[in-house]
Amino acid sequence: MKHQTKLSQEQQQQQHAAEQQTQSPSAREFASAEEMLRYDAAHTTVPPAIAQRLQKSIGQTGAPPRSWWRNLFGL
Repeated sequence: MKHQTKLSQEQQQQQHAAEQQTQSPSAREFASAEEMLRYDAAHTTVPPAIAQRLQKSIGQTGAPPRSWWRNLFGL
């Protein structure tokens, strides 16, 4: 009976190791949060509706306001 129990434990360990190997290629490690965000941005497609809203929003922005010292010196 002990032999069967030991065999089933070995089979479970082998199965667990095989599962980890299949999951391993999809796991990634990043050196920093910025690197992770860049990777995510490069591999994520933006839905067309959101892209249109973003372009519309960007188009509505004007020139940045002049700084107080440029107004003071007339630059």
